[in-house]
Amino acid sequence: MRKGKIAALFGLWLGGFLATSVGAAEGQYTAVMERDIKWQDAPSVGPGAKTAVIDGDPKKSGPFVMRLKVPPKTTIKTHTHPADENVTVLSGTLYFAATDKYDPKIAKPFGPGSYFSIAQGKPMFAYTTDKEAVVQIHGTGPWGITYLDEKGAKKK
Repeated sequence: MRKGKIAALFGLWLGGFLATSVGAAEGQYTAVMERDIKWQDAPSVGPGAKTAVIDGDPKKSGPFVMRLKVPPKTTIKTHTHPADENVTVLSGTLYFAATDKYDPKIAKPFGPGSYFSIAQGKPMFAYTTDKEAVVQIHGTGPWGITYLDEKGAKKK
């Protein structure tokens, strides 16, 4: 019976803490309408690729959200990132594989609503086929991309 009372008291305490946390955040949020998104060229990804920062600053320490438009028939060569990468596909299909060798046969198709996450420093590649893909990436900066050569070594 004593364990039940302790659990109940803990639940009440935790519930009060959560209610206070949620209440303190009321009225403070970030909202970005599609029409307000400012797309910029992303030549490091490939010709015609575009990126838009939605929230935060990927170049600084802290959380960020950004979007990436990958044109049709684009290959994002094998690369790594200095932080974990969390990707949600918003439209189109992005083919993705976590490996240090580019081999399109092992990439899996990720369509709208799909999600994947890959750890910092893990090699990967991605590509599109006949249609553009738009993805949303979130993580903790600072963010960057380092391409690998065909043998999996960092390019200089």
